[in-house]
Amino acid sequence: MEMENLEKNNNLEIENNLEVENEQKGFLESTLGKTINAAVDIGIRALLPDFIDEQVINIKDNLLEYGLKDGITKTIDDAIDLGKSAIGIFKGDFENVSQMQSAVQNGGLIDGVSDLLDVVVDKVNDAGLISNNVAKTIKQGKDVILSNVESNIENTFSKQYEAIENVDNYISSWKESFEKQDFDAMEKEYQKLEEQMQDIAPITKTIEEAKTIEVLHNLIKNNGQDFNLSNEQLELVEKLK
Repeated sequence: MEMENLEKNNNLEIENNLEVENEQKGFLESTLGKTINAAVDIGIRALLPDFIDEQVINIKDNLLEYGLKDGITKTIDDAIDLGKSAIGIFKGDFENVSQMQSAVQNGGLIDGVSDLLDVVVDKVNDAGLISNNVAKTIKQGKDVILSNVESNIENTFSKQYEAIENVDNYISSWKESFEKQDFDAMEKEYQKLEEQMQDIAPITKTIEEAKTIEVLHNLIKNNGQDFNLSNEQLELVEKLK
């Protein structure tokens, strides 16, 4: 029986790790995808200053249709996998945002976007949807786009560091208010925490702490702000220490 329980716990841990890995990959695909997409848009506008918005949008739509959208997602995934190996994460999830950023930097994301642009621009040009001059301008001025991509990615991670710091502060303030049994102060910090959690990278330690606080907070709230907790509920409190 003990062996069975151990096996079940191991399987559950593996499932949880895979779930977190998938959440992190999905977060990076979405966040970095939007970042790269915006950078390409800005770069094309800079390279084709005489084009009106409608023309730029049309070029961008054609690039997306001919492989840019799916290509960005695959490029991000490849960079994550390669970057993880480069920084020594051969199995498991990222423990913090710094590891995420290092993986992206070491995974060849910028080079991947560069190669992708060449391929997609050629496809759109071959289809007769952009002129040879436009294709040449975009490919020759590609460094402008890549510079925007790199800058936007750095800004994205800077915002993540700030968001994680905010979450840590809200969690710390909530704990202090809990110790004082000041529910009004707890509620203020909880609301700020709940809002900030929508935008941060799914890091296991942060998510687990936030979920524990959510359970405790709502237990007290739904119990008429009564801080007399059961032994089982007090075990949750211990997890926060």
